Amino acid sequence: MSETQEVGEGVDDEGLKQGITGRLLYFYVLGDVLGSGIYVLIGSVALAVGGAFWIAFAVGITVATITGLAYAELVTKYPQAAGAALYVNKAFRNPVLTFLITICMLSATYAAAGSLATGFASYFQEVWALPPELLLTVAFIIALAIVNFIGITESAVANMLMTFVEIAGLAIVLLIGIWYIAQGDARFTTLVEFETTESNAVLGVIAGVALAFFAMTGFENAANVAEETIDAPRTFPRALIGGMVTAGIIYVLVAMATALTVEVGVLQDAGAAGDPALLEVIEEGIIPVPVGFMTILFAIIAMVAITNTTLVALVTQSRILYGMAREDIVPGIFGKIHSTRRSPWVALIFSALVVIGLLISGADIARLATVTVVFTLFIYALVIVSALKLRGHDEDERTFTAPRALLLLGIIGNMVLLVYVVYDDPASLLWCAALLAIGLVLYILESIFGDRGGRQGTPDPDASPQTQPHTASPTEEG
Repeated sequence: MSETQEVGEGVDDEGLKQGITGRLLYFYVLGDVLGSGIYVLIGSVALAVGGAFWIAFAVGITVATITGLAYAELVTKYPQAAGAALYVNKAFRNPVLTFLITICMLSATYAAAGSLATGFASYFQEVWALPPELLLTVAFIIALAIVNFIGITESAVANMLMTFVEIAGLAIVLLIGIWYIAQGDARFTTLVEFETTESNAVLGVIAGVALAFFAMTGFENAANVAEETIDAPRTFPRALIGGMVTAGIIYVLVAMATALTVEVGVLQDAGAAGDPALLEVIEEGIIPVPVGFMTILFAIIAMVAITNTTLVALVTQSRILYGMAREDIVPGIFGKIHSTRRSPWVALIFSALVVIGLLISGADIARLATVTVVFTLFIYALVIVSALKLRGHDEDERTFTAPRALLLLGIIGNMVLLVYVVYDDPASLLWCAALLAIGLVLYILESIFGDRGGRQGTPDPDASPQTQPHTASPTEEG
């Protein structure tokens, strides 16, 4: 191996296995963006906006898709694990800022996984009131960690299969809405009614977008498996943007169908109580089967959706730690890859333990969702800035280039939402600080004990692709 291909301490020189095709990546993105948010948060968004809550989903997916353009551009330049942290590192070459964005990304996925695990337990106990919720959430995280350990191809295939199931659940909602409309019972003026708790409709929509944004997050997780994607420069932009646009269309249609089928007041009551509002659509009894059966079936589908999103979050956590171990940001032990499964097993175990710690701490689902959104919006804005700053670096004929005007609009959109979320729930900053403290410990450990003399060091954004950290090619699969 040449000097330019040396990897960091604890990093296996064969790299991660490339086993994700463009089609698998499309469903990976689609399944993660659809995820559990639409199953859990639609009532809360209706509570914030009123009958026009579909607008909040439309605005949210638009801001997220613009951000996705920045990710698509950066992945075609740097198809490596670590995602946002790698891009900021290359753009600013500032170890402290790279550390911050790394831990923000990790913290967002930790909080999201904790929130999703709690939601899974709630649905599970609606069907089978068996183990205590805490025990169930811990077992849930451990089970998904094992799936992740088995391998990325297996995880991606499982993700695709679960995506089909969760789309089927949303298809049921759409069919009920279409049937309801065909019967002439729908009142279309509901779709333009604003019954918000805010002082005006604009603030109501912003509040709704802030709530719905938890459902929009997840697409950035795909950037962290870029190194495991076959021919990433060609397949990634199409898979990412295609998956996000598909998810956005489904979100808006489901929101409209829900508003036209169920009284908005009923949806808002469900949102205020923290109950899954989509069950109200199922309980309309339009489908000619027992309502109880449909309720149980839909709860199972919701659990599959939550499982799908949580699996992707766990994949992301371990890949971030693995990638940044190669960049000397966290201790090199997180770069260790299992000799048989080709999975970053140390990073996976550590991530699962952090999520379990959050669950044991007693943080509720709403607070963890808010923490996720705070971190994510900050990351999105900085990634777009990085994309603009890296224009002209490491580009070739295969590089995807996002429109500059849209990227500037994306920065504004993310920052407006971030300011609103922090203003609305300032206590969430305390939880953010606690998660950042975990990262600070890792950074200090790497600073004191890291063998920087034998490591790659911080990559030079101006360097050619041949001098960048070694990435496995398809011929180097384990």
